[in-house]
Amino acid sequence: MRLTRRGLLLGAAVLGPLAVLRHGRAQSADPFALGVASGCPRPDRLVLWTRLAPQPLDGGGMPDAPVEVDWELAEDERFRRIAARGTFTAIPAHGHTVHAEPAGLAPGRTYWYRFRALGAESPVGRTRTAPAPGAAVERFRFAFASCQMYEHGYFSAYRHMAGQDLDLVVHLGDYIYEMSWGRRHVRRHPGAIPTELWEFRDRWALYKSDPDLAAAHRIAPWVAIWDDHEVANDYTGDRSPRTEDPGQFRRIRAAAYQAYWEHMPLPMAARPQGADMRIHEHYRFGDMLDLTLLDDRQYRSHPPCGMARNNAPERPGCLERTDAARTMLGADQEAWLDRRLGEAGGRWTILAQQTLMAELDRKAGEGQSFWMDGWDGHPAARARLLGAIERHRPSNPVVISGDVHAFWVADLKRDFADPSSATLASEIVGTSITSQGPSDTAIRTGLAENPHIRYARGDKRGYVAMTLARDSARADLMAVDDAFEPDSAVRPLASFVVENGVPGAKPA
Repeated sequence: MRLTRRGLLLGAAVLGPLAVLRHGRAQSADPFALGVASGCPRPDRLVLWTRLAPQPLDGGGMPDAPVEVDWELAEDERFRRIAARGTFTAIPAHGHTVHAEPAGLAPGRTYWYRFRALGAESPVGRTRTAPAPGAAVERFRFAFASCQMYEHGYFSAYRHMAGQDLDLVVHLGDYIYEMSWGRRHVRRHPGAIPTELWEFRDRWALYKSDPDLAAAHRIAPWVAIWDDHEVANDYTGDRSPRTEDPGQFRRIRAAAYQAYWEHMPLPMAARPQGADMRIHEHYRFGDMLDLTLLDDRQYRSHPPCGMARNNAPERPGCLERTDAARTMLGADQEAWLDRRLGEAGGRWTILAQQTLMAELDRKAGEGQSFWMDGWDGHPAARARLLGAIERHRPSNPVVISGDVHAFWVADLKRDFADPSSATLASEIVGTSITSQGPSDTAIRTGLAENPHIRYARGDKRGYVAMTLARDSARADLMAVDDAFEPDSAVRPLASFVVENGVPGAKPA
């Protein structure tokens, strides 16, 4: 943080006891303690984010008053060529977050950005606009990640990601965890399970204060979707296993969605309306990539057969699981996705969604058993999605997924019961950043009972780095040596390639 004398006096006037003079020296908390981020890259615009929070784990520490925040976007790292600048009014109702939206930018260009407020200057972030629609792109590199349980380890995967040359980062959900679980906690969530907005803000601030995560936000624009833990474990629509009253849960969901919008680089227009917030979105990157983000939580059908929890194995004789009316995306989003698939024009068509899409029989030997918290609890919805891919035939469809805390590589089949059935798309599932994974037995059973599963590994934490080229898409499964060590090394565990025009991933 760099302070000027004028800025120090202004900050002291606004922050009161948070900025004081001691022995003639300035003592002030950093209003940019939660870092900076960018996201939602379009050819001519994007979003720049920060949150003023000099006391991030204690409500933010800001006064109950608006604060003016200056921002700059430059064509060079030294800010000699300013492309855009402005002032954003950060207000208490939005947690003093900034969602600046510079427009009129050049497509496919790298920019640098920073903020100033209360006499302090933020770290510098790097970002990039999307290439113009149809523009020739020879290479596009992005990473995707999910499931970063703060208590289960350190974010070494993000430190490694921050050292990569990326055009984009895609986050697939469980950015925060509202609850504690698992074993061998290396750090702790303070406080109880959040249900109020101020509690969700403090939980988000805890995660945002991690320096490795902050570093990954500074190197490239992000796009993101949520899963369940941003709100409540295993929730579906307006129902949560932990909160029986739907009205009470919608109030919790409204607070959680508000905190989500506040802490991600999303435009002002994306802010929630009560307990409703749209996150499904579509991006196009030149002639290389059509990227579609899906929301499989907000509109999902409730657990079948009267199950109290979605995260439970199928009950014998539960015919409701296969009911054609069951949905993961809701009718409106399904129709929207169908249109997107019909209009896809990139060399690669990537669907970013929360959880394993491939069928996964979890029972060894005779018979089958499926987990309800995912596409196996909604097989008719999965069939409709894969049917849309088969009908529209977008170029090179690849599904990227998270949630299940393991690496999986799978063929998405017209009929999973028939190994000779046509492969309609490829699926790459990233393991968790830190969240503890399934047992070795579960992984071995999954491989043995599901011939369309090409690879599985559940004992490693990490992320996936993908490189798109004209002739192939390469997925490097990046694994942390030991998530319990703050300075752990990260190295490739395995690599797979999808060849242009040939669905199905193969070892690289």
